[in-house]
Amino acid sequence: MILSWVEIRNSIMLALSSIRGNKFRAGLTILGVMIGVSSVIGMAAIIDGLNGAMNQEIDSKGSHIIMVRTFKSNVDWDNLTDSERNRPEITESEALAIQKNCTLVDGVAPQNHFYLQGGNEVKFKNRKYNSPQIIGSWPDYLKVNNKEVREGRFITHIDNQIKAMVCVIGFDVAKILFPDGERAIGQEIRVNGNKFQVIGIMEKVKSNFGNDEVNEMILMPLGTSKKLYPWDKALTLFVKPVTKDVMEEALDEVTSTLRIHRNVPFNEKDNFVLETQEEFKDLIGGITDKVYLVMLVITSVGLMVGGIGVMNIMLVSVTERTREIGVRKAIGAKRSNIILQFLTEAMTLSATGGVIGILFGTTVGLVINFALDWPLSLPIFWIIVGFVVSVTVGLVSGVYPAIKASRLDPIEALRYE
Repeated sequence: MILSWVEIRNSIMLALSSIRGNKFRAGLTILGVMIGVSSVIGMAAIIDGLNGAMNQEIDSKGSHIIMVRTFKSNVDWDNLTDSERNRPEITESEALAIQKNCTLVDGVAPQNHFYLQGGNEVKFKNRKYNSPQIIGSWPDYLKVNNKEVREGRFITHIDNQIKAMVCVIGFDVAKILFPDGERAIGQEIRVNGNKFQVIGIMEKVKSNFGNDEVNEMILMPLGTSKKLYPWDKALTLFVKPVTKDVMEEALDEVTSTLRIHRNVPFNEKDNFVLETQEEFKDLIGGITDKVYLVMLVITSVGLMVGGIGVMNIMLVSVTERTREIGVRKAIGAKRSNIILQFLTEAMTLSATGGVIGILFGTTVGLVINFALDWPLSLPIFWIIVGFVVSVTVGLVSGVYPAIKASRLDPIEALRYE
């Protein structure tokens, strides 16, 4: 079936004329397709924004970091073997070994988080800040985690060695304990009942998800933390390679150093894990891929309903225009002309719904991302998919009504009232 451009153009004009003549009915049909397509585009834009926000959050912890842990952050505790459960904790000695032996490492910051059963508490005079993050670390914390001190100074190696009772506080903690610009540096506060001198205030850290722990932390020298909380021995080591380009070599160097330090036999697996930011990004990507799949299943139902709507409207249109079809056949219209006319009408309906759905879904996605302060994202791939699917829905839904119209007997059609 070879059709000329004139026949195609005439079919498009007839389709548009039919749509204009039945605005309400066409509008309802378009609405069904629009809802399905806008759901796909809107969800895709929001998920892309979430993905970008999560990646920004990970990058804000430092441009390239290796995390040394006893177990993976997403470990399944029920599936650990006995030997894995008995792994020795990561301690300060591992941090010292990395610092001494790894030439491709620019900084090491061992870090622990201490939580009292009833919650941590920090006080100054009659002011109180509940549930701060109490962290013990080394001076390299700033370098490794890409953070800055807003006022005062950070902890030093001397502070760590003499177990000084000094601390650096987060921006939010300072705002509650020392409001209205009251001087904080040099003041004495109580952290879980222990007296500390404030030596610095951290720069406020922006987060895409609530509040960043840096804004609400009390950071003390690791030596001080070990003195006050000797039972809290487990650490996470944050290791920063010299540059991002030597990440793989640095991983090998750290692994080799830790295996030697922890006396791991050559024929046994590591009794520690190294994690990088890229692994977290891959983990997040895997989660969003599953969300995409669920999204497609849900929105495909909406598109199917829209397709059924298109088919019903086209069947009604065939019945209403039986006499018109008879006249066209009587003056020489071929079956191909009738099929093209109704397929074009069905595809025009669904494509219009698709375009409106793309515009609406994109707008909703961008507005939500903007409101949540997530990266704005245009899901180009899903926009193309949404339009193609909307046109395909019209094509598939219009086939049966078009064939039915083309098979009408012209004499019977002319008699139809």
